[in-house]
Order: sequence, then structure tokens, then C-alpha cells
Amino acid sequence: MGRDVILATQGLTMEFKGFRAVNNVALEVERGTIHALIGPNGAGKTTCFNLLTKFLQPTAGSIRYKDRDITGLKPADVARLGLVRSFQISAVFPHFTVMENVRIALQRRRHGDSFDFWRAEKCLRVLNAEALELVEAVGLSDFASTLAVELSYGRKRALEIATTLALDPEMLLLDEPMAGMGHEDVDRTAELIRRVSKARTILMVEHNLSVVASLSDRITVLARGQVLAEGDYATVSKDPRVVEAYIGAGHA
Repeated sequence: MGRDVILATQGLTMEFKGFRAVNNVALEVERGTIHALIGPNGAGKTTCFNLLTKFLQPTAGSIRYKDRDITGLKPADVARLGLVRSFQISAVFPHFTVMENVRIALQRRRHGDSFDFWRAEKCLRVLNAEALELVEAVGLSDFASTLAVELSYGRKRALEIATTLALDPEMLLLDEPMAGMGHEDVDRTAELIRRVSKARTILMVEHNLSVVASLSDRITVLARGQVLAEGDYATVSKDPRVVEAYIGAGHA
């Protein structure tokens, strides 16, 4: 049986004034997996992620999602196809409660980017049951009535994931989900990602290698804009080229 690839790139390249930040990257993400994109600082991870989520248009190469060429599409277009980048597309309103934020995200899925629905509280009430399910799914039941601004950093990230899930993505792209978190929030968010992954595919850029080791089914290592190694954590962590790239970049 062949591999069930949901997202794939061929020859993906991004050049900035003669400098190739991403150089001929071939990437395949299998459906239903957690796939991590890692590498030392300056490896091209962020640029690659921006290409995949259509915030940048590649100089060369192609991107396919569910066997459809999405290379020329815009972020909103690919989001409608079920490919959603968390922490970028999701909007959290600091002075709204957790429940209000999730209800707004659900309403956005139904009515696009129009905010006319804010005038109709009755329209939002009908979404309460679905919103509550999402709030529970990300472990925020006890904070449903809490203003977003009052949440800890880790719980704000959980809320952002809830608002992203409200868009019903088939594939979720997480951009450094553990950045800036303390140990307790890291553990909580890692468990949330593990739960969320049971119903969808996840591609994440992440610096925390212990999180990468515990969560990822497959890892792609970038260095100097190119794929250096690929495989499970046990394989890539022992690859001499990967060890050298991290040590050379000042990573232990």
C-alpha cells in the first residue's frame, strides 16, 4: 500500500535578492500524522512554513495539498480547503471571554470574514453547544467565562487552537507552539496537540526537541535551506550531519 500523502512539495525554492533561503525542498506529509520541521537558526524553517501556508509565493517549485496544486493560492483560499495555520489566521480578542472568542470563530466559519453577526446575540447563542465542545476539547472548561487577556500564556495558546479548530481544518500547521512557555504550559500544550492530532494531520515548526521527540511521527531537518535528514526522532537524532548542524549553530 502506498503512502497517503496529504501535503507535498517539489523543488520548493525561495530566493531573496540572490540568497536562497529555501533551496529545492521536497517534503511529504502523510495524512493523520504529526510531522515536525526542525533545524538550527537560519535553516529556512520559517520561510518554508510561510511558503506552505501561502504567506510567501515561491521563486520555484510546487505545493500540492490533497492532490491539488495550491502553489498560486492565497492563505484564505487554502484555509477554505482545510489547510489552516494556527496563531496566524486565528483571532483572539483579549477583552472577550473564552466562550465568546470560540463562538465568533464558529460564526466566521459560517459567514466568512463579515462581522455583521456581532449585532445579533441570538445568532451567537445557537452556537453555544458547539463552542462548549471546543472549549472542553482544549481543556478550558474552567475558564469559559474568563476574559482572554486574563489567561496564562499557555492557556491563550490553547484558546488560539480552539478558535482554529472552529474553522474545522483537516490539516493544522503550528508555528512554534511552545515558544515562550514555562514547563507546565509546555506539557499541557503538548498533550493538547496529541489529542487534536487524532482527528487531523499536523505539521509544526518547533525548537523544543524534547517535545518534537515525544510528539512527532516523522521529522524533516532543514539546514541552510535544504533538507538535511528525514525520519523518526531516533533516526535523525543520531545522524552525524544533524548533530554537526546543531552543534555548529550553538545548539546542545
